[in-house]
Amino acid sequence: MKQPIFLICIVLLIIGCSNEPSYKEMHDDAIVIDGHNDFLMLLTDKGILDYTKNSIAFDKDLANRTHTDISRQKDGGLDVQFFSVWSFGTQTHPYAFANRQIDSLDAFVSRNPTKIIKAQSTREILDAVDQQKLVAVLGVEGGHMIENDLDKLEMLYNRGVRYLTLTWNNSTDWATSANDETSNEELTRKGLTDFGKQVIKKMNDLGMMVDISHVGEKTFWDVIETTNKPVIASHSSVYEICNHQRNLKDDQIKAIAKNGGVIQVNFNPPFIDESFNKKNVAFLANHQSENDSLLNIYGDEWIAEYHLYHKYPEEAKDIRPPLSILIDHIDYIVKLVGADYVGLGSDFDGITITPLELDDVSDFPAITAALLDRGYSRSDIEKILGGNLLRVMQANESH
Repeated sequence: MKQPIFLICIVLLIIGCSNEPSYKEMHDDAIVIDGHNDFLMLLTDKGILDYTKNSIAFDKDLANRTHTDISRQKDGGLDVQFFSVWSFGTQTHPYAFANRQIDSLDAFVSRNPTKIIKAQSTREILDAVDQQKLVAVLGVEGGHMIENDLDKLEMLYNRGVRYLTLTWNNSTDWATSANDETSNEELTRKGLTDFGKQVIKKMNDLGMMVDISHVGEKTFWDVIETTNKPVIASHSSVYEICNHQRNLKDDQIKAIAKNGGVIQVNFNPPFIDESFNKKNVAFLANHQSENDSLLNIYGDEWIAEYHLYHKYPEEAKDIRPPLSILIDHIDYIVKLVGADYVGLGSDFDGITITPLELDDVSDFPAITAALLDRGYSRSDIEKILGGNLLRVMQANESH
């Protein structure tokens, strides 16, 4: 009996003495950046109780867990959070609403200076990371929020906005969205207008990253022809894996790589798993009466779905895609153009359901573990976790 025990001890000793870092050590050592999180929308518009807690209250009778709070961001090893400033295309006075969301973040930062800092440059990001504080950076999701005014674009930049998503699902007067280019039969033009090209040039001059997530293909190619700085896709995935209008085709991925940009893969199940929508329809049909009731009360599909997924977690688990599918999207981009052009854009708190193993912001280490399992090197993992986006941001700052 002594020999097997002796051998086991030797094996354990060898493992313990290995110089290879664990995935958690590698994750903690890397600068981890999430390129897109919609928590500010909830903080400003839907009644978040406190960014330091993990609950969301639409009213006293309906409370659900968010994907985001500052404690779980720390648990997830997140160093830099790009917070999205967003509103519906039908929002009255969208520029004013954008500023309200920025005010909400600024107020929280001012109350919690030991936990979080707002950064406006790569230098400020690196300094804050050295101080072990969460770094907040702003992006605006939807060109309608500048209200066709270059001065308002510059004022948002001066408040810390470092990327502008040119459209949301709605088109602007100067750029057409993927949604409209693919499904709006009344659309009379596609792509950027002359003013739209002025927006791109103004962003290049300011050092604000151009975000092509949500834009139509014609707008995308007009951007590539117009910009003189690397672009980002803050939350988009791969069309060849999941045929969705929001995803990027191979020629677009190659164009972003040639431009020196980066694609931040989206975690949203319908954007990464083609089988999700069919399963989701069946799930909602099983709870039709309750879903209808929630829609009547709140008038919001987002709230209704969010509530049902949290009320019936075991059923929801059956329709959630595995983490491996998300990693497939990263793999695809790396194999097509290399590891220098892909990152992470979760869309947490802008989506109602997530992949398995990615319940919230505390679960980012699972991505590092999965990449290690696929044979990725430490240097490539560090690029994917945040290095690539930091490089693009720095390139946009240069004049």
